Amino acid sequence: MTVSTQSVIYRCVVVMGVSGSGKSSVAAALATSMHAVFIDGDDLHPASNIAKMAQGVPLTDEDRAPWLREICHQANAILARDTHVVVVCSALKQRYRDIFRQEITHVSFVFLDGSYELIEQRMQARQGHFMKAGMLKSQFEALERPNSSEKDIITLNINESIDTLVERAYQLLPSVSE
Repeated sequence: MTVSTQSVIYRCVVVMGVSGSGKSSVAAALATSMHAVFIDGDDLHPASNIAKMAQGVPLTDEDRAPWLREICHQANAILARDTHVVVVCSALKQRYRDIFRQEITHVSFVFLDGSYELIEQRMQARQGHFMKAGMLKSQFEALERPNSSEKDIITLNINESIDTLVERAYQLLPSVSE
């Protein structure tokens, strides 16, 4: 009888996209599928960022930098406990994604892509969220769509059901054992 010498590689998956694309719903379901810890990056925003967004003021790169580092810190703490982690973070710009790549060893991204019109409809139906539908334009303006050099990103069209998106992401993500 041979004992497997395969070791599990614990991964961080960042579910990214503009506000209203379904990141939280997909990430929570994906975390369940992966038996992973779920982190909603919005929960890690400092109060000053939330206040700006609630007033309809887009965040600057300077506003986001400490927030992104805190997400990385929290994700690494979970990975250090030999557990997968799924993070919700817009990660709209490549330089933001590069911070994750620099700070987290085994990171992959799931980009939830959809049309402005569909996401605007979803945001208008949403209640109780600090990100208002009027800020969607700034999110699309800031979005740097993943390019061919970003091999660690899976792009999924949000026209599919949450279950389908989660299943596709789970199938396309790198294996958790290598």
